[in-house]
Amino acid sequence: MSEDGGPLIETRAVTRVIDGEQPTTLVAGVDFAVMPGEFVAVTGPSGSGKSSLLYLLGLLDVPTTGEVLLDGAPTSALGEEERAALRLEALGFVFQFHFLLPEFTALDNVLLPMRALGRLSEKDMQARAKSILASLGLSDHINKRPDQMSGGQRQRVAIARALANDPKVILADEPTGNLDTKSSAQVLGILRDLVRSSRLGHGKAVVVVTHDLDLAAQADRRVHIVDGKIEAPQAA
Repeated sequence: MSEDGGPLIETRAVTRVIDGEQPTTLVAGVDFAVMPGEFVAVTGPSGSGKSSLLYLLGLLDVPTTGEVLLDGAPTSALGEEERAALRLEALGFVFQFHFLLPEFTALDNVLLPMRALGRLSEKDMQARAKSILASLGLSDHINKRPDQMSGGQRQRVAIARALANDPKVILADEPTGNLDTKSSAQVLGILRDLVRSSRLGHGKAVVVVTHDLDLAAQADRRVHIVDGKIEAPQAA
């Protein structure tokens, strides 16, 4: 993606309104772009529209007006199947709760998106999944189920799953919100590595929605949202 050096993902005057007797505006006319190799933190008070913006960026929701572009291509007019295919191939997601399948091992959870995409042979998928887990310090845990791992280990498996199809953009919603201080620091280090180290893939971008000011302070750029609007981009 973004071979011309443009944004990996971008919103142009994006608005998201929930209809009803009293319509609710979640995102209001937001212009936002993320470049390759950039780590962006999105901050703001609860209910400010941070997660709503992330869901629009992740093609999990469709704007009421405006446009979301992925690698320069508009996405808002796509059908759900087309958006799902783009999510699977181009985007990786990490949430506050890991959402790992409890009956599957760490290895099988990471294999799921690869099998859904169907780009690699089973042998290559196995090798890639094991390599990603090893790079995240999980070599000794690949055959464990989520209930056999700590919270920090489960979240690292979730990051491995997000990396499975080698997406260029990782979108994380409060990824450290359910972790202790040590595990939070590990997850932050991994997210920083994604945009700074060729070990896990050069040129990726990471967008993190967070209340964690320590995490936000280590981003390349911080964007603050209030009432669905970007109040002020801030240098981290």
